Amino acid sequence: MNKATAEKLFSGPIGEEYEMLKRICPAAADISRRVGEFVANWTPRFPTESLNLVELGCGTGVTTLNLINARPDTVITSVDNEPTMLNQARRNLADAVAQGRLRLFENDALSYLRELPSASVDILASAYTLHNFLNDYRARVLEEIFRVLKPGGIFVNGDRYALDDSLAHLRATQEEVKQYFRVFTELNRVDLLEQWIVHLFSDESPDHVMPLEPNLSAMREIGFDAVTVHFREDVNALVSGSKPWP
Repeated sequence: MNKATAEKLFSGPIGEEYEMLKRICPAAADISRRVGEFVANWTPRFPTESLNLVELGCGTGVTTLNLINARPDTVITSVDNEPTMLNQARRNLADAVAQGRLRLFENDALSYLRELPSASVDILASAYTLHNFLNDYRARVLEEIFRVLKPGGIFVNGDRYALDDSLAHLRATQEEVKQYFRVFTELNRVDLLEQWIVHLFSDESPDHVMPLEPNLSAMREIGFDAVTVHFREDVNALVSGSKPWP
């Protein structure tokens, strides 16, 4: 398979009941909240009445809702390539769509970004999305994020960044698997347990896994300035980088 091709990893039961992630991984919901807080507290270096915010991977709308509530001066475009998830987001976020605060598009991240003009986006946000990408695809996405950001614009990503200590990362993954078994056994949902274990194997595969330091270095090499880790707990981290002024 072309490694710069988008994958569909959330079709079927795992996408239909994606809200279960809050139960098996409470840290994911916390990361979504932190992304929203970061955007709420960010001050643009340029005068503007309305900020153009693009979110990659809206899923069912958990992070999107945090972004909507973060500040009233944003117009948000959110993109996802999985109809199962996007249909849930349309239901969950119907008020914001009706108010003109939010537009939802079905597309993969790279294809959508390549359609945008250079220097057209104030804020690019994502949560628990980029770690799902194949490494080569992710690299192209980061390059496109940098291109579409306005000078002074910001990229914020709350995500699953692998620990650089491989043994510590293995232990964290083992604890995650134990949590899956506890939750799904209590719920008598062996079908979902199977789906999430298979998905975790994908996350941990060499073609997907996203270690923190190499990915921070990749952002700097692309040209991002002030690449910063604002929060780090186990595999969960909040990272930002800005596009320099000319």
